[in-house]
Amino acid sequence: MTRLGETLRAYQQRDPAARSRLEILLLYPGVHATLYHRLAHFLHCHGLKFLARWVSQWSRFWTGIEIHPGARIGRRLVIDHGMGIVIGETAEIGDDCLLYHGVTLGGTGKDQGKRHPTLGNNVMVAAGAKVLGPFTVGDDSRIAAGAVVLTAVPPGSTAVGVPARVVRIAGEKVDYADQVDQIHVTDPVQKELQILGSRLELLEKMLDKQIRSEQK
Repeated sequence: MTRLGETLRAYQQRDPAARSRLEILLLYPGVHATLYHRLAHFLHCHGLKFLARWVSQWSRFWTGIEIHPGARIGRRLVIDHGMGIVIGETAEIGDDCLLYHGVTLGGTGKDQGKRHPTLGNNVMVAAGAKVLGPFTVGDDSRIAAGAVVLTAVPPGSTAVGVPARVVRIAGEKVDYADQVDQIHVTDPVQKELQILGSRLELLEKMLDKQIRSEQK
């Protein structure tokens, strides 16, 4: 009950729309998913793998949040909205983390054993972000909405983009931060078309020059 109470308080602190702990307990799918996961994880650790998966699949159906029974989750996790969240089997989440809807803590399919990320304490992963692979996102880090994180993130960092790059560490901009523009992103198809257009123009000039020399 102590853990449930501190989880409800964490939701109150982080969600300005939360009006009461009773409302959070009864109506917040993130709370329900966490409670189901505790049961599923207990069963998983005691060798009842099939029953553990049954509980996790029921939770997925009920909440829209998929957490593998093998995942390890710390205290006071807040899942805001939550729909579409996927947390893999070997993922680990520290204390006081915040996950928004559409987040994936997944693998790349290339690793064996430890395949999913580890989030430190007080990590925020914004809506739609994908953290993929067996690396660590350090304490107090922030992952921007829609980012795709494929490498380790140092503590106290902010990572943005696809693939994600660290643009701040401990509140200070890193050297290449100005190169990361999330609004005016170059379209790779358009870039290729421009290159092809330049080559075609060069070939036309060469052909025109050849024709003129033959006419002389």
